[in-house]
Amino acid sequence: MKRILYIIILCWIVTSCGMLNTVTRESQYAKMYEEKPITLLVMPPINNSSNVEAKDLLYTSISKPLVEAGYYVISPLLAMDVLKAESAYDSELFFDGPLTTFQNYFGADAVVFSVIDTWAKIGTGIETKIRYVIKSAYTNEILFDRSCDLYLDLSVDSGQKGLLAALVDLAASAINTATTDHIRAARKANYFILRDIPRGKYSPEYMLDKETAAEDKDIVARVK
Repeated sequence: MKRILYIIILCWIVTSCGMLNTVTRESQYAKMYEEKPITLLVMPPINNSSNVEAKDLLYTSISKPLVEAGYYVISPLLAMDVLKAESAYDSELFFDGPLTTFQNYFGADAVVFSVIDTWAKIGTGIETKIRYVIKSAYTNEILFDRSCDLYLDLSVDSGQKGLLAALVDLAASAINTATTDHIRAARKANYFILRDIPRGKYSPEYMLDKETAAEDKDIVARVK
C-alpha cells in the first residue's frame, strides 16, 4: 500500500513540475495579447547576408503566413511604393526609432521587421538564418521576436548503388541547388518562425490559444 502511495505521489510531483515548466504563448508573447494588433505593416527585410537578392526575395513571402494566422497585412506592393517614395526603403533606419509615423500614415498597429543574417548555398542545399521582430506602432515595444536557422537539403538520392550512381546523384544535387528558387527556403523558414505566433482577430483561434505550449524562440531546422 505504501509503495502504491509513493508511486502516486511521485507521479503527482513529476506532473506538477511539467506543468510548472510549460511556457505558454500567453507568457512568451504577453504583449501580443495585451495590445491585440490587427493591422500589420511589413517592412523590407534588413539584409546582413552576402546575397544581394535576398531582401527582395524574402519580402514577397512574408505576408501570406501572417494573413493565414489571422492578421490584416497592408499590401506589400502598395507599402513598397510608398516606402520607396518616402525614402523609407532601408528598415535599419527605423528599427530602433519611433514607429508612430507608420501608425498615422498606414493605420498600422504593429510593424514587422525581418533580419537576414545568412542566405547562401552550402553544400547541396540552401541555408537561411532569419529573425522576425514585430514591434508596436504605438509603444515601440517588441511584441514578437523569433528566429530560425534553417537548412533546406536539396540533395538527390536515386536509390541506386555504386560509384557511378553516387556521381550522378551528386551532379543532380548540384543542378537542383543551382536552379531551385531560393524563396522556397524562405517560405520554409517563415513556416517554422510564424507557426508559433498568437492568432490574430481574423482567425477562429483568436484569444483561444493563450494556453497553447509555446515553442523555443530560436530554432534550428533541417528540411527537404
